[in-house]
Amino acid sequence: MPSVFSSMRGYRAGWLRADLIAGLTVWAVLVPESLAYAAIAGVSPVVGLYAAPPALVLYAIFGSSRHLVVGPMSATAALSAATVAALAAQGSADYAKLTAALAVVTGVVAVLAGLLRLGFLAGFISEPVLKGFIIGLALVIIAGQLPALFGVEKGEGDFFEKIWDLITNLGQTNGWTLTIGLTSLALVLALKRYLPLLPAALVAVVYGVLAVVVLDLQDHGVAVVGQIDSGLPSLGLPDLGLSDYLSLVGGAVGVVLVGFAEGLGAAKTYAAKAGYDVDPNRELVGLGTANLGSGLASGMVVNGSLSKTAVNGGAGAKSQVSGLVVAVLTVITLLFLTGLFEQLPEATLAAVVIAAVIELVDLPALARLYRLWTARLRSIYGPAVRADFLAAVVALGGVLVFDTLPGLFLGIAASVLLLVYRASRPNVAVLGRLEGNTEPWVDRARYPDARSDPGILVARVEGGLFFANADHVRQRIKELARTESARAVVLDAETTPWIDITATQMLLDLANDLARHDGRLLIARDIGQVRDLLGQAGADDTLTRVYRTVDAAVAAARDGGL
Repeated sequence: MPSVFSSMRGYRAGWLRADLIAGLTVWAVLVPESLAYAAIAGVSPVVGLYAAPPALVLYAIFGSSRHLVVGPMSATAALSAATVAALAAQGSADYAKLTAALAVVTGVVAVLAGLLRLGFLAGFISEPVLKGFIIGLALVIIAGQLPALFGVEKGEGDFFEKIWDLITNLGQTNGWTLTIGLTSLALVLALKRYLPLLPAALVAVVYGVLAVVVLDLQDHGVAVVGQIDSGLPSLGLPDLGLSDYLSLVGGAVGVVLVGFAEGLGAAKTYAAKAGYDVDPNRELVGLGTANLGSGLASGMVVNGSLSKTAVNGGAGAKSQVSGLVVAVLTVITLLFLTGLFEQLPEATLAAVVIAAVIELVDLPALARLYRLWTARLRSIYGPAVRADFLAAVVALGGVLVFDTLPGLFLGIAASVLLLVYRASRPNVAVLGRLEGNTEPWVDRARYPDARSDPGILVARVEGGLFFANADHVRQRIKELARTESARAVVLDAETTPWIDITATQMLLDLANDLARHDGRLLIARDIGQVRDLLGQAGADDTLTRVYRTVDAAVAAARDGGL
């Protein structure tokens, strides 16, 4: 069982002031954003506040980061909405129960994954796929909030259907609503850019409430949040059947994957800055217990927040004491301050959401992926160089067309296919030496002036050899041998860390192919396994003899009559 409060070991009394200031700063950001993210999840805004205190306290107990702030977030809130909407109508009692139950199931999945030490699985969602998914998710969230900004009815369907529905209903726009929404959005964006130390979302909330009260905007058709029950939430397991909980498992896995990836990235970023380490498996347990606490307190799914962690770190936080301060302040808000948010315009709430997620629409990142590989590198590595960009586009398109949860699993499938594709197409480099240079053999595609002996091909497979890439490597070496008019092939095996039986047979077949044309296959600089498996497979002495250097193998090929 993981030890508790490990993130606060070695706490110093001198850190308390910094943690108190950081906690107050994060609270000013967390309260309005929690209200907004609850709206994304399709539940009452107060549910976002219910989720925060238990999540913050339990993460401080079980997590490993000193700086990570856990709470409701846009991406996982959208996943929650997509999961629960398939089982209950938004606004119903069952919808709220299922939202809390999803947090419980998410917690169980994450805790089990952490105890089973499955933190490494987060690496199976590649960064390009995660980027594409998050961009698509942000666009879907924005499309869902635009009707509230314009004061029109919200449409259903995928991203494109929602945008089309908005366009066809623009004639019903409420001018007062649009004005308060756009000014709130402009205020948040301007403060974030020019006065980043101010809690922009809280300032916008105060502005929206004051505008409604002073200008009596409800009489002009401006919708407000309405009654928010004060007090603490009811505690306990949501009253649902076992089948209901089981139906949430798929969505919970998606929430864990996305929430863990974002939270772990934020935790590692600030751990590196402060000079300590985070444990991925403890992070899973911390994420899981935070969600369990939130679900048992009638809350919603939570995860580590990069933006609020940045606020926490920027305000000088030293430990999770800042998170405990936020939890206490949020409880005070629930007990005494919820009435202040009842006159909050829904348009302002939508503006806070849009301002929070618009920075996630990182189209320049997609452009960088597209431009990452120059024409020269494409000539070296072939069509695989655009795979990252294509995987990101697949994930993005999956979210926009098929909705959030199918888009996530489509993105995961793209990650796995990308991994398999790359493993099955390792680069086979042709090596040469620069004239007058005693340095090791170099890739001739990178160094066009490099040369090797006529009739001798020196090649290097940059990766392990196994059943999925054996045929590709064999055909590629034969193709290169024909191009080079080579009768001898020297295979530099130093960058081949492992080999299986299928690839061993492939090398025997390749040696036989070359022998039929009076050629030879020589191996240099293997790590031991290649030679051992070749010997066990019955290769002759010529092939099982591995030369210590490429130069020695080339000399042997030259002495063989070439």
